[in-house]
Amino acid sequence: KIQKTSRGGGEPVVPATWEAESFALSPADQPTPQAIEPQAIVQQAAAPSRMQMPQGNPLLLSHTLQELLARDTVQVELIPEKKGLFLKHVEYEVSSQRFKSSVYRRYNDFVVFQEMLLHKFPYRMVPALPPKRMLGADREFIEARRRALKRFVNLVARHPLFSEDVVLKLFLSFSGSDVQNKLKESAQCVGDEFLNCKLATRAKDFLPADIQAQFAISRELIRNIYNSFHKLRDRAERIASRAIDNAADLLIFGKELSAIGSDTTPLPSWAALNSSTWGSLKQALKGLSVEFALLADKAAQQGKQEENDVVEKLNLFLDLLQSYKDLSRRHEKGVLHKHQRALHKYSLMKRQMMSAAAQNREPESVEQLESRIVEQENAIQTMELRNYFSLYCLHQETQLIHVYLPLTSHILRAFVNSQIQGHKEMSKVWNDLRPKLSCLFAGPHSALTPPCSPPEDGLCPH
Repeated sequence: KIQKTSRGGGEPVVPATWEAESFALSPADQPTPQAIEPQAIVQQAAAPSRMQMPQGNPLLLSHTLQELLARDTVQVELIPEKKGLFLKHVEYEVSSQRFKSSVYRRYNDFVVFQEMLLHKFPYRMVPALPPKRMLGADREFIEARRRALKRFVNLVARHPLFSEDVVLKLFLSFSGSDVQNKLKESAQCVGDEFLNCKLATRAKDFLPADIQAQFAISRELIRNIYNSFHKLRDRAERIASRAIDNAADLLIFGKELSAIGSDTTPLPSWAALNSSTWGSLKQALKGLSVEFALLADKAAQQGKQEENDVVEKLNLFLDLLQSYKDLSRRHEKGVLHKHQRALHKYSLMKRQMMSAAAQNREPESVEQLESRIVEQENAIQTMELRNYFSLYCLHQETQLIHVYLPLTSHILRAFVNSQIQGHKEMSKVWNDLRPKLSCLFAGPHSALTPPCSPPEDGLCPH
């Protein structure tokens, strides 16, 4: 760690003002404020021994999955489209159980909300938003985006830090028309979490010595979990899709049986002997469409239930895991990269200083170079503190991932219950249908007999 130096025995040269950075942030970039933090933060970091250590370890989280899920449940529903001059605008009704509120939001409101979260919490898992598709947005895309927005806002509303922030409260409860400006005003002059957290400058004191190795192991573990859950989600989608396709096939099957029963084509004379039998068969087939429509309805219900209870929970967990992957990339490409780049710049400045001393340059130029070196040392120290604070937050967010891992049992229980309930209801309809088939095999002349049960090899002797 580079030791701080000062000219003339005074304090380091650190600007005391901080300008709010632009709100047009990309999730891929590290939204770290560009200016150096207030002088008090650097002075606080210089003398950690004079500060009282808090009791316990603030690095450890004590939340359970039940506690997180109970924080809030937010519903996001589509409201009727409003036609603009050129485009149709899709609006959503966002309802919060916790705030007992119901507000209208557009997609761009979600975008600003996410930007403010990234601005205030650059070292936390801020979930990604679904893409905005301006033209050609069909109903399927709009519904998929609604589901994704619902998952996004629920993950945010249940995060231990986000759930207590004013930005979330404004988004979920402010009913005015200028919600975007309100969100920006609430974050503009506050700064990010590093500036507001009392433990930010002492994050290193709470981190384990092998934090880098632990981070690498956790990142690999979560990458493997993500890959496995991604495959589970794909299979669950196919299972639900097959149930819905099965419903459509059963409905068509029943309609075709009904079409046979409704056929009015007269029988030829040589078939007159069996006319009464065919009439009975037609009457029985015509009535079966109702039973198959009921079977189709049960299959469709099972598919929809698996989409809502299984696929959506898998998608929720995948969104959380993806936000962790995004956070890891921001850490490496953001504050860590800037820290390394500042160290390189500092080494170049020290070489320039040595060269100037060797060449006996004018005192004024040497003094300016010394001042720049002091400023660079302060900047490096701040970046180093940010780097440790970023690792501190990563450690906590990793714990949060593990808090969500028991969601796996919720998903499995929902899947098993859906299968049991669906097959149970389908079985009842099939059993009710079987006695009604007896009339298909008994005409007035008893010419037809029920089909035999196939032998064990699966082949019918007929």
